[in-house]
Amino acid sequence: MDSSTVSAKYNIVIPQEIRKNFNIKPGQKVRFIQYKNTIEIIPIVSMASMKGIFKGMDTSFVRDEEDRI
Repeated sequence: MDSSTVSAKYNIVIPQEIRKNFNIKPGQKVRFIQYKNTIEIIPIVSMASMKGIFKGMDTSFVRDEEDRI
């Protein structure tokens, strides 16, 4: 488990292995979410980078009865 120390200016360093695994780049924004007694750090990705992530997905099913046309 990786750890980091909070600096006097309240900065933290994201460990290198985690930066590589999540492809976090300098200047990228992250969101902090408080959940019970934990803090989750979520990388914010641009909508442009999401293009094509559902390529090949089967959309022929109907989720709910009222969705039928």
